[in-house]
Amino acid sequence: MESVITVTNLSKNFGRTQAVKNLSFTVDRGEIFGIIGPNGAGKTTTLEMLEGITTPSQGDIDVLGLVPNKQLRELNKRIGVQFQATSIQKKMKVKEALDLFSSFYKRTTKKKYLIELLGLNEKLNVRFEDLSGGWKQRVTLALATLHEPEILFLDEPSMGLDPSARREMWSLIQLLRDQGCTIVVTTHYMEEAEQLCDRVAMIYSGQLKALDTPSELLNDSASSCLAFDSDDLSYKYLISLPGVERVEQNHSELKVFCDNQQTTAYHIFSYCHEHNITLSNFKFEKGSLDDLFVQYLEKEKIG
Repeated sequence: MESVITVTNLSKNFGRTQAVKNLSFTVDRGEIFGIIGPNGAGKTTTLEMLEGITTPSQGDIDVLGLVPNKQLRELNKRIGVQFQATSIQKKMKVKEALDLFSSFYKRTTKKKYLIELLGLNEKLNVRFEDLSGGWKQRVTLALATLHEPEILFLDEPSMGLDPSARREMWSLIQLLRDQGCTIVVTTHYMEEAEQLCDRVAMIYSGQLKALDTPSELLNDSASSCLAFDSDDLSYKYLISLPGVERVEQNHSELKVFCDNQQTTAYHIFSYCHEHNITLSNFKFEKGSLDDLFVQYLEKEKIG
């Protein structure tokens, strides 16, 4: 697989604060690559260095054979960027924004195609300030892809969107990938990363903690979970069981994260039988990226 982005020992300091610490990874052509982690993890700073907006403190970046902060003009012809908040004049109509951004490029853009693809026809004469969050994201996505970029950078593309609009955004991103665009996306929505990305890099406190496909990360790292309802089993008892890593409790609903579901279930069932306790809604569940996300957060707090 051909790599279109290579990052080697990348770091960024802001005064005494090290926002990014010695990151190394590659992005393959045609994949959706996710950079995930909590707020303040260094995701946006990493993206800005890849885009050439921010200069690294140390390390090397190769994007399409170019050094971003040194060959920015050439790079901008080949990449597209959707920021967390794209600055568009509130009174500007959608058609005016598309015409303005199209004028930035010497060659013909995909304006008409993107209007159809993103369903913008009915919104062309609507002012940007009057659009919903979902429609604003569609417009900024169109502006970022007018020139058919080889790589599209998306910084928290579904932040603030309702669940329906978020899934629509996922479908549009996948469609762009299927048409040959490589996509790098940051997100702190674990469901988004799990559903959307071919590979994900998990970053905490500026450091790379894991890098693989979502399914492999779950197979290698995430605990399994037993979920059930009970008013009679205590947190203290459950957390004391061998192999139990953590317990989450929400009123009578309990989730027991463990390294061996069968062994932990045996202990729980035996205890309940001995003490005449009834469990309801018992389920064996596979861990999710959200669970893995919480695990790393807890490790960071302890460390």
